[in-house]
Amino acid sequence: MIDLYTWTTPNGWKASATLEELGLAYEVKPIDITSGIQKEAAYTAINPNGRIPAIVDRNNGDFAVFESGAIMMYLAEKTGRLMPTDSKGRSEVIQWLMFQMGGLGPMQGQANVFYRYFPEKLPSAIERYQNETRRLYGVLDARLSDNEFLTGDFSIADIAHWSWVRIHNWAGVNIDAFENLKRWLSQLEARPALARGAAVPHATSFNTPDDEADAVSGTSNIVTK
Repeated sequence: MIDLYTWTTPNGWKASATLEELGLAYEVKPIDITSGIQKEAAYTAINPNGRIPAIVDRNNGDFAVFESGAIMMYLAEKTGRLMPTDSKGRSEVIQWLMFQMGGLGPMQGQANVFYRYFPEKLPSAIERYQNETRRLYGVLDARLSDNEFLTGDFSIADIAHWSWVRIHNWAGVNIDAFENLKRWLSQLEARPALARGAAVPHATSFNTPDDEADAVSGTSNIVTK
């Protein structure tokens, strides 16, 4: 059994969607990041950085893992799925995972902040981060021009990028120009396990008012008490 400490963010979905794709049983421990609970000692004992997500693997001596990418790698290696075991294939998945961790996540995250939440509208900051997000989308689009998935077979690299690309409109970034990225996104959005993962710890719509809310259905691997 795995305890999942999470909230409704792209990084949170990376963990829950991976758990759902792998079919692992887990118990959700919601961490409402608007309350500040993530900074309390009980949680920082699990994640010293005071962020979500984090997991505790009860079947491995209550082993704690924090940072979304590290969680995904741990779960993939634990099960032998969603990441190749040969050195080249494994490296390729890790490269694209790091591309998301070090590139798309931080840049789109800043675009979200300045476009949606920052108390002042700073056009230069909004433009900078939206443009960089578009550039990174272009890299993904080029990669997907002759690849069904980012690294051959569906992997944690796809889950990591999907978790962010699916809310591109929340950052004010249009993807109409990226046909390959749109095809890939549509393909992943149709996966029931990913849809279930995006509803953890509860269903949340990041769509703009003009968009239709996504329907999430299916049986989850969440264990409730």
